[in-house]
Amino acid sequence: MHIPDGYISPATALAYYGATLPFWHISTQRLRSQLAGRTVPALALFSAFVFVVMMFNVPVPGGTTAHAVGSVLAAIVLGPWAAVVATSVALIVQALFFGDGGILAIGANCFILAVAMPLVGYGVFRLIAGRSPLESRRRLLAAGLAGYVGINVAALLVGLTLGIQPLLWSENGRALYSPYGLDVAVPALLIPHLTIAGAAEAIVTMAGLALVRRLSPELVGPSLPSAANTSPRPRAIVLLLAAVLVLLTPLGLVASGAAWGEWSAEELEHLVGYVPSGLSRWESWWPAPLPDYTFPWLPADAGFFQQALAYILSAIVGIGLVSTVILALRLVLRPRPPADHPPATP
Repeated sequence: MHIPDGYISPATALAYYGATLPFWHISTQRLRSQLAGRTVPALALFSAFVFVVMMFNVPVPGGTTAHAVGSVLAAIVLGPWAAVVATSVALIVQALFFGDGGILAIGANCFILAVAMPLVGYGVFRLIAGRSPLESRRRLLAAGLAGYVGINVAALLVGLTLGIQPLLWSENGRALYSPYGLDVAVPALLIPHLTIAGAAEAIVTMAGLALVRRLSPELVGPSLPSAANTSPRPRAIVLLLAAVLVLLTPLGLVASGAAWGEWSAEELEHLVGYVPSGLSRWESWWPAPLPDYTFPWLPADAGFFQQALAYILSAIVGIGLVSTVILALRLVLRPRPPADHPPATP
């Protein structure tokens, strides 16, 4: 669900930037007073989690692949505005350094995955969870359903965004950008997410919330019954789990086939018989340093173990980058001390 460059028109991309900027402004202002203490490590951790989770591709109906996102889990644990920041940072790092999602399409990808998905998912969670106890199963079920609904709303938005492109921008019967209309794009995005990808997102959200409640109960509420007898957060366990997750990222290489709507120009030409002019113009304009989570020194015919090593190293680099950006945001957004008022004149 990372829209690449060349699949949407510059006008569409600009409109999405315009729609996303107010949410970026609101979320950073809301976080300005919170980016201190344990909030920064937690925000960095969830941004890194979102980054890594999106590297796990799973096969879905139609011979393509999809992935979970994790932004709804971030919204449930840290709050919706923190989730906007954490997910946006992960998406921007993916686009700039790994070519996963377009640079021109950052606004679109962030609006869909970092704004709409966590805000809708959080709303569903609050509606279902209500005032249930913090340790109740109802909250876990609410989290799972919230993740499921959130990712399907995101899939619908991607389908609509790609599907309107040939209606708005075509010449001589050929689409200039994404070539598939709404009748193809919407079901092609929704069916895999209503089935496999939605279930994966629900499991990630439920399991993630259960794990956070056990390891860091202070993040989900100050009044958990078990919190009083809980030792300080086991950082070693959190780091160990993060390391295991990174080492498992090469499982994302097992799923064959590209994600729907993320084909290369050559693949799209094979599918529809031509390369849209917008795609040929914008596809490779940004030279990502580590495209597709690989390294320049890796040969084209590299075996699975070489690709797996590159995938793991890319995950480590990505975690370092998103953590650095979050720490930089802390410096930029830290509250300014109030200016001294001049003494009153008699």
